[in-house]
Amino acid sequence: MIFGRPGSGKSTLANQLGKELNIPVYHLDKYFYVENWIERDKQEFLDIQQDLVSQENWIIDGNNTKSLEMRYAEANVAIYISLPRYICLWRICKRYWFKDQTIDDRAPGCPERFFNWKFLVYTWTFDNRVKDQIGFLQTNYPKVKFYRIESDEQLLELKDVF
Repeated sequence: MIFGRPGSGKSTLANQLGKELNIPVYHLDKYFYVENWIERDKQEFLDIQQDLVSQENWIIDGNNTKSLEMRYAEANVAIYISLPRYICLWRICKRYWFKDQTIDDRAPGCPERFFNWKFLVYTWTFDNRVKDQIGFLQTNYPKVKFYRIESDEQLLELKDVF
């Protein structure tokens, strides 16, 4: 599983690992939203995720913190990308204007959108919101190999592991 601040490169990494390892890739935003950025029914979204993590092999990228434990409990590897905020904000802007069309990480009818104040606050405060949850998950699921990536250099080194 891959999670982290928006703009950190989760979808890109998921796609690269999926191709290299020949494992299906699932982007949570495709399932969290229905057309026009309307949120899917919460139970339906959880049921979809349960189906995904029940498969033998999968790579899931996304941040839904309410279902983080569901994914973590079934993962062999958890990758938390915690790049500096300014890098993520720059990449969000860059993605808006120059989206990689090979990354299909949005629900139909949900075009890339420029961030608003709520999204900016979400991005800025993401690490603080998940800090305690990460500690809980690491304690309760010690068999999951956990990687915290804080730089592009670490990300490149991680790719060598796989």
